[in-house]
Amino acid sequence: MRIGIQIWGSRGDIRPLLALAEGLQSSGHEVTLLITCIESADFNASLSNSGVKIQNVASPVIHDKEELAKIGKDIFAQSNPVKQIKTVIEKFFVPVEAEMYQAAEKLCLDNDLVIGHFFHYALQTATELIGRPHVSVMLVHSAVPSSRQPPIGFPNLGHLGNRITWRALKLILNKSLKKYPDRLRKAHGLRPTNDFVGSVLASHQLTLIAVSPEICRRQNDWPDYYQVCGFLDAPGLSIDGQLSERLEEFLSNGEAPVYMTFGSVMQTDIPSQREDVTLLSDAAKMADRRAIIQAPLWQECGFCSSKDLYYVHPAPHRIIFPRCKLIVHHGGAGTTQAATLAGKPSVVVAHIAEQEFWGRELSRIGLAPGLLLRRKVTAEKLAKSIRSVASSDDMTEKARKIGAAMNREDGVGVAVRIINEKFKA
Repeated sequence: MRIGIQIWGSRGDIRPLLALAEGLQSSGHEVTLLITCIESADFNASLSNSGVKIQNVASPVIHDKEELAKIGKDIFAQSNPVKQIKTVIEKFFVPVEAEMYQAAEKLCLDNDLVIGHFFHYALQTATELIGRPHVSVMLVHSAVPSSRQPPIGFPNLGHLGNRITWRALKLILNKSLKKYPDRLRKAHGLRPTNDFVGSVLASHQLTLIAVSPEICRRQNDWPDYYQVCGFLDAPGLSIDGQLSERLEEFLSNGEAPVYMTFGSVMQTDIPSQREDVTLLSDAAKMADRRAIIQAPLWQECGFCSSKDLYYVHPAPHRIIFPRCKLIVHHGGAGTTQAATLAGKPSVVVAHIAEQEFWGRELSRIGLAPGLLLRRKVTAEKLAKSIRSVASSDDMTEKARKIGAAMNREDGVGVAVRIINEKFKA
């Protein structure tokens, strides 16, 4: 088949879909991947090892780093998950919605099947208008209503209570967020959608949950179109890069370090990034642990590596995480599963509601201590959590076992098989 994939978001959103594109191309399909990245334009055909056609669409969404930093601060300052999502849509999606929709229409016309990020309502609108089969890829399972799991930010009230909570949340989301896809649909002659959660985020033809079964088990009350494929990961993606000689030397000369990263939610302006890096550096020192600290502007912020602290630009997590003691991170979907795949426990410092969900999931399966919130965390609190995890043989052993199980999975292979079977490729 000719398959078109459209992705919008941060680098963490893009990597899983790139892995899926590689898997589909390697299995004999002809794949085109359209990328709209919020913060970067560094995506082109050279990233593909198998010949996937990669095109940038309106990337980066935000060109000005100071503006990007201001928006990030506004989002992180909000504790209401719905307001966070609304700000993300208005600041990062709506400004490039028209360009993404135009690209989505062409993608639908040129391909037999289209696959998209679950938040990409522009693609979903185009598939319905043109009549193309559509697969939605969810990178987090918190968006699937179930009586067995409450929505993000709500307590578990049992089967009946969770159903009532989900019903209430759907009403709130429809009131606050459904207007965005409905406005686009109206402009193209389509009726309003029924439900933001069930009809915008999900495809009723096939919705893949790109989360390891070690973390996410398919619930009995999910509709059949929700299928857990596993973490969409692949070794050797060009986007990952390689270890430098100096980083290899640091890893080899001492005890296994703590890896510390806030990923794409680390602020892009120098004062804010200096604050983040100071927090991480001080916590590592207080915990008396060697550490690798990821920060793209560490030099501009005035930091220098030492025998115990090593500062890096983005590094290949798949290569470096297995060689670390534990991972301190923000709770992004990709980083969370990369740490788990590496067989390492985590300390999660969440910035937004979705990351709080991942932190609680890791705590639930015994791979992380209590959740920390970026707006409240101190170096002392972070150091305490690091010491707790580093000294926990039980957590280390659980992480090793779950990591070994994840390494026996093949999320990309399962996703390709499900797609082939569903659409009779």
